[in-house]
Amino acid sequence: MLPCLNKTLFGFECPGCGLQRSVALIFKGDFIGAFYMYPAIYTLLLFFGFVVVNNFWSIKYSNKIVIGLTIINLAVILTNYIFKLI
Repeated sequence: MLPCLNKTLFGFECPGCGLQRSVALIFKGDFIGAFYMYPAIYTLLLFFGFVVVNNFWSIKYSNKIVIGLTIINLAVILTNYIFKLI
């Protein structure tokens, strides 16, 4: 795994710390462990999955759906980051 540059230089985790390990856990089939490692993994997968599907098929209101999924992802990532810092 690649080390977190932010954690190496400054000594504290960034909002993306755990994403790499979470993806590795999903590939191993440990879905619950992936959630505990990085809770935003499933909302990110949903977001990227929607973006890929939207590139092949035109989906009505796709702009609003992308904005909504982005807001949800940001909220989950920031909430997780705040809980890590506490």
